[in-house]
Amino acid sequence: MAGRKPKTLTDEQRSEVETLAAFLSQDQIADYFGIARATFLAMMERDTDILIRYKKGKAKAISSIANGLIQKARGGDAACMMFYLKTQAGWREKNQPDEMTLKLAASVTPKIDFSRFTPDELPVIRRFLSEL
Repeated sequence: MAGRKPKTLTDEQRSEVETLAAFLSQDQIADYFGIARATFLAMMERDTDILIRYKKGKAKAISSIANGLIQKARGGDAACMMFYLKTQAGWREKNQPDEMTLKLAASVTPKIDFSRFTPDELPVIRRFLSEL
């Protein structure tokens, strides 16, 4: 007695996998095609073309988003810079300062000559002052 013929995707559906992989999880792609996740995984295991299209779609989306992130970071977006450095360079914020924190009384107003700082130092100074 022969078993059930394994499900497969049409050529059009195979192309859709690459497009959908940029936006949807494997569960969501399986739902889109009306199959179980296990069936979709089995298809990718049996048919390397489907797996390659899935991976290619994911890689294209990641590349596109990463490119945008890097462009914004190069353009001076501090949040993008920090995100990139934390995720790609292992940077992290410490919960405790290395040195004693200076706590100013409410009546004290510091006078700082910002012209002494380089453009690269100014965002760091602003961040420090906002935490006081």
